[in-house]
This record gives sequence, structure tokens and C-alpha cells, in this order.
Amino acid sequence: MANISMTNNRWQWWHRLGSPRWFYQASGTWLPWLFVATALLFSVGLVWSLGIAPADAKQGNSFRIIYVHVPASFLALAGYYVMAVAGAVGLIWKIKLADMVMVAAAPVGAALTFVALVSGALWGKPTWGTYWVWDARVTSMLVLLFLYLGVNALYHAFANRDVAARACAILALVGTVNIPIIYKSVDWWYSLHQPATIKLTSAPSMHASMFQPLMVMILAFYCFYALVLILRVRAEILQREQRTTWVREQLETRT
Repeated sequence: MANISMTNNRWQWWHRLGSPRWFYQASGTWLPWLFVATALLFSVGLVWSLGIAPADAKQGNSFRIIYVHVPASFLALAGYYVMAVAGAVGLIWKIKLADMVMVAAAPVGAALTFVALVSGALWGKPTWGTYWVWDARVTSMLVLLFLYLGVNALYHAFANRDVAARACAILALVGTVNIPIIYKSVDWWYSLHQPATIKLTSAPSMHASMFQPLMVMILAFYCFYALVLILRVRAEILQREQRTTWVREQLETRT
């Protein structure tokens, strides 16, 4: 009986999590904490990485671009998985909130991918002598940007939101093929791009005085991503559910 009760509780939690109304109300309590965490981590990370961490022996201060480039690249890839998984959940289980998360994640991921590409170009000029090369890693990241933009454009190309969500979910899932290509591009092909700085299977290839502020900046970007994604999902909920009683009541309490 205890196992049955636990199973029922899990299913209830899962269905409640998929409720736009429950998510909107619950996420309102998360936002202040995420905002404080994001502000603190960025404050510490930026001061530590730009003002305290030592300059690189070969690259000098130009290496400091990694404190933006690496976290933005991490989130660009992780954000695509968020979008694709949300699309799969919406496609398989018809959970409306999952479609909203997928749609909200597309422009956020595109913005982070753009930041990763621009910061990489700024780092490439003093390092490679040019802003852009058709390198395997750089080219596959450009493909990632187009995939994000494609999902966003495809969603707005359909008048029917359900049809749009299904089409976007399929595109997002097909695009996941590009993620391992990005990860392994420096290993599979000749590449000017340096190998991964952080690996799960080995120690980081940089000194602790440089690595520690990088980790703080990565955490700051993760918190920022969660904050912006939740805000966008909440806006999507209000737009989609604007005719429901609870949304009208919610808007009335604000005015």
C-alpha cells in the first residue's frame, strides 16, 4: 500500500508540475531567490575574473574573454537540450506547459549562442589573427544558432499553436544530432579551437586561480538562464491562458 501511495504522489506531482497555473504561482516564489543568486554570482564572478585572476602567460589579458565565452557556450548547448526535451515531453504526453517551455527556450538559447559566437570572434582576432574561420567547432555552433532561430521562426509561422508546437518539437529533436558534433568536433577534425578546458574525466587544464572564477561565472550564467527562462515561460502562460478565470484574476490583482 505504501508503494502505491508513493506512486500516486509522484504522478500527482508530475501532473501538477505540468499545470500552467501551478507553475506560474510556484515560480513566483522562486524568482526573488534566483534574482539574488544571479546578481551575487555575477558581482563576485566579474570582479574575480576581470580584476583579480592573473593574466595568461601567453595570451595576456585577452584570455579573459573565456569568462563570458565558456559559460555562454555551455548554456547554449545545455539550453538546446532543455528545448528538445521539453518538445519531446509535449509531443509524447501532450503537456501544454512543456510546449511553452520549448517556445520560451528558443530565443534565450539563440541569444546565448550569439554571445558565444561573438565572444569567440573577439578572442579569435588576437589569437588566430582573424575574427572568423570555418572551423569545425565554430561552424557547428553557427548551425546551432540557425536551429534555435528555426524553431522560433517555425513556431510563429503557424496560426494553430498545437500544430506549431509539434513541428517545432520535431525540428528540435532532429537538431540534437548537432550537439555531440559540437562537443567532439575538436577531437574528430583538425581544429584551431583549443580542446575543452573542463572535462569530467580529468582535471581542468588551467590553474586554480583562473579556474575558480570561471566556475563562479558558469554558475552565474546557469542562474541567469533559469531566471530568464522562467520569466519567458510565465509571459507565455499569461498570453496563452489569458481567457481563463485565474489569469484574469491574476491581472486584476496587479491593477
